[in-house]
Amino acid sequence: MSDSTSPPDGTPGATPHSAPNTADDPSVADLRVLAHPLRLQLLSLLTGQAYSAAEAARVLGQSQANVSYHLRRLHKAGLVDAVGEVTVRGGTAKKYRHDPLSGELLGSGARQGVDSYLALAGALGEELRRRTAQRNTSVPGEMTDAEVWLDPQVWADALRRARELGDDLHRHALPPGTPGAVRASATMVLFTMRSGEEPEG
Repeated sequence: MSDSTSPPDGTPGATPHSAPNTADDPSVADLRVLAHPLRLQLLSLLTGQAYSAAEAARVLGQSQANVSYHLRRLHKAGLVDAVGEVTVRGGTAKKYRHDPLSGELLGSGARQGVDSYLALAGALGEELRRRTAQRNTSVPGEMTDAEVWLDPQVWADALRRARELGDDLHRHALPPGTPGAVRASATMVLFTMRSGEEPEG
């Protein structure tokens, strides 16, 4: 699935780092379907509660047409499920929910190219800036950044703990605005890098 088209309101469907059309490679398409900040917002929103396109648009301050477009792309990729319907103006609209376990399908199959990861990194960076602008600076958080060389077992253990943390955050996600709940942001991207002798894949 290529992300080179534009949604109805003209918002670009791809980040500046997007690679050429990759519609013939479903594994690349699966990864690149996340390479848009609004899609990342939708997945977070739909983790805690099911929403229709109109409901999600109101929460996120987006047009319904724009949200509907991106929901269709996420649904086609298997990242959101239609879990019910809601009555709207005499008709019905689907309600969607994100199953975090669906993310395990991303990148399955053919090897991913670096351009796909760059596109996703661009979307993650934009989304992180949006969240940071809403940071509650009176409450301390946690941050780490590292480019280090590690023993393989230490690295494997770090990956395992990162997966467990991600699972916990998604499993305990509450509906937005739940009284007494903390609105939290978390972004983790862990990966191995090429050594100086390895060619680019």
